[in-house]
Amino acid sequence: MDMANYLFEMTMIMPEITLICVGLILLLLDLAVKKKEVIAVVGIAGTLVALYATYKLYIFNQPQNVFAGMFVLDGYSNFFKLIFYINIILTICISLKYMTIEKSSFGEYYALILFATTGMMFMASAADLIILYLGLELMALSTYILAGLIRKQPRSNEAALKYFFLGAFSSAFLLYGISLTYGMTGTTNIKEIAVALQSLNIVDNPIVFLGMIFMIVAFGFKIALAPFHMWAPDVYEGAPTSITAFMSVGPKAAGFAVMGRVLFESFGAMQLQWNSILIPIAVITIAVGSIIALAQTNIKRMLAYSSIAHAGYMLLGIIAGTADGLTSTVNYLMIYMFMNVGAFAVVISLRREGFQGENLEDYMGLAKKHPVTSALMLVFMFSLTGIPPTAGFIGKFYVIMEAVNSGHMYLAIIAVMFSVVSAFFYLRIVMYMYMKDPKEEVTLTSSSSLNFALAVTTAMVIILGVFPSFLLNLVRSSIAG
Repeated sequence: MDMANYLFEMTMIMPEITLICVGLILLLLDLAVKKKEVIAVVGIAGTLVALYATYKLYIFNQPQNVFAGMFVLDGYSNFFKLIFYINIILTICISLKYMTIEKSSFGEYYALILFATTGMMFMASAADLIILYLGLELMALSTYILAGLIRKQPRSNEAALKYFFLGAFSSAFLLYGISLTYGMTGTTNIKEIAVALQSLNIVDNPIVFLGMIFMIVAFGFKIALAPFHMWAPDVYEGAPTSITAFMSVGPKAAGFAVMGRVLFESFGAMQLQWNSILIPIAVITIAVGSIIALAQTNIKRMLAYSSIAHAGYMLLGIIAGTADGLTSTVNYLMIYMFMNVGAFAVVISLRREGFQGENLEDYMGLAKKHPVTSALMLVFMFSLTGIPPTAGFIGKFYVIMEAVNSGHMYLAIIAVMFSVVSAFFYLRIVMYMYMKDPKEEVTLTSSSSLNFALAVTTAMVIILGVFPSFLLNLVRSSIAG
């Protein structure tokens, strides 16, 4: 390889290199600075630099395959990276005050967020199953540590342990699926797998089908699809709330990124086969998430089951098997990020010394003392339910319409039915805030960064609900590119 080509290829992964370098700088800063807010500011600044690098690469380059075709830079991966960048910035904003209250570490906390996101970015740009696996492991190992970062809390330790053991199983499934696919096709390149399936005439081979099933199981774990969801409620409840918000968006988006790329590009000729797996998984996921959430009184566990149900809705776009279907899923992911992180930001605002603010009863009469915060929570709950004119309605509407357009009317009916069911546990929080008397005085934790995150998420939930075409066109052009 000549030097010019080497430098060109290194330029293509400059955003990922930037995040890794910034993460290492944060670890050193933690030892050198007393004002821990500086670490967060540097983390956000580094993220913005990486975002700018991604933007420059996208504007001035056509889609590129580098490192012997193992890494791809295209509109699809860049849009997911945009989701990851926004997720980092919002997570850091809601973390500043929260981590001070928890008296937890700072340098490694923000560094691990950047390392986990780097893994997600490699997953989104993976053009080879080996790179996909390496990115997934970097993401997974970082999030395992983040889930158990508050070492003095037993539930945080339990969350990390459960997440680690079940994550190890999912990695084993992925590796076994990769090995079976490689054994039959002779390649781990995502596009070359599709060529090999056709040229060797092994589309209907049961071993290829088995390898694909194992990979879907691994992706299903990261996305928290039922019946691979068992880790999500305990981990969401036990992890620091800011990390719960981070994990509910980042790994889910990365999982959908690789699922879309692998199924559409590698196994596009096997759509009937993978739909025979995904359709029952989607139905079970929506049902499990919506029904079990009804019984939850802990807000974080309720949002965990809610996250499971939303993953089922997003899966409808993949099942459609078209570019428009994939567009609807990616659009839903961006919307879901704003409304879910916003909801967790409100939960964090109730956290103070000696008071978790995670139980349903903690929200009783909140509107009487804190009307603005209650109004924001109402917006997020309406959006998660799918009530117009919020962005959540747009997200659900398009994935359901793609299910109808692809001939899966029964899936659309099931999705609408369980959307009605979900209204009960979302609007129950609204009822507690507005229609019950306060049980005790609730003092909110406030900071400029937390208020900024709440303002951004609320504004985007409303703007994308009223003017949805901008985001839809951006997603559509990214996927087409």
